[in-house]
Amino acid sequence: MTTNVTAPQVELKVGKPAPDFNMLTTKNLETLEERVTLADYKGKWLVLFFWPFDFTFVCPTEVTAFSDHLDEFHDLDCEVLGVSTDSVYTHRAWIQTPRDQNGIGPVKFPLASDFTKETARAYGVLDEETGAAHRGLFIIDPEGVLRYQVVTDMNVGRSVDETLRVLQALQAGGLCPANWKPGMKTL
Repeated sequence: MTTNVTAPQVELKVGKPAPDFNMLTTKNLETLEERVTLADYKGKWLVLFFWPFDFTFVCPTEVTAFSDHLDEFHDLDCEVLGVSTDSVYTHRAWIQTPRDQNGIGPVKFPLASDFTKETARAYGVLDEETGAAHRGLFIIDPEGVLRYQVVTDMNVGRSVDETLRVLQALQAGGLCPANWKPGMKTL
C-alpha cells in the first residue's frame, strides 16, 4: 500500500521564520542553472516579490521599477528577488526583449522561477485556479524572519517608494507612527 505524504506546511506569519525556497534563477542567463535559497540571503534583508506572469502589462512596470531603484535597496543592506510561476526560459526571453517591446531588458537582480508553484503556495499567493502568483511582497530580515507582507489584486502594481519606506521603518528599530519617513522621530 502506498500513501501520499506531503511536506508539513510552514505557517506564514509576520514575526515567524519565512518559508524556505529553492528555485532556478536568471543569475546566469547562459546556463539558467543557478539556484537561490532563503539561506543565500542570511545576514541581509530581502525583498521577495511575486507577480502573475511575464509579458503582461503591470508586471514589467514593477520589475523594472525595482531594478531601477536597486542601489537604494543595496544602500540599506537589502537584496531583491523577483518571482513568478513562469519558467527561467520565459524570464530570459523577457529580459532579452527591450522595454519598448513589452520586455524588461536587463535587470539588476535575479528573477526566480517557481515553476512547481511550491514557493507561491508556501507564501500564500498562489491562485490555484490560474496557477499564477498574486502580487505578493515580503520583507525578510537578516535572520530569515518575515517582517512585512502585503498581497494586492493582480491589477494593482506596488510602490517601490513605499517598499523602501517600510524597509527603513523596520530598520529604524523604534515605533514608527503613521506616515513615518526616514529622518522623522520614532515614538
